[in-house]
Amino acid sequence: MFKIIALVACLVVVASAQFNGGDHGHHEDYHHSYPKYKYEYGVKDHHSHDHKSQWEHRDGDHVKGQYTLDEADGTHRIVDYTSDHKTGFQPHVQRKGHAHHPHGESYANIKQHY
Repeated sequence: MFKIIALVACLVVVASAQFNGGDHGHHEDYHHSYPKYKYEYGVKDHHSHDHKSQWEHRDGDHVKGQYTLDEADGTHRIVDYTSDHKTGFQPHVQRKGHAHHPHGESYANIKQHY
């Protein structure tokens, strides 16, 4: 019972601090900060054949990026995209290579474990 009372008391303190503007300066900085970042990552796992990458740059309301991945059918997908306040999200999708069924054992021949 003491834990419940302590939890409720903590929630009341947090709620009243936000209501009374106890953290107002932080929220104001967040809403008026200029968003600017760059990031990128990639995965190239030869064992699982998981190959993908992504990069993105943002400067204010303008975002530009690309992601790529190897599809299960053997094709390579490349998506270039932009986004801004006026036009929204604008992707351009490309698919390279020819789709094919991977060589190996058929799903029908794989022993099922239930």
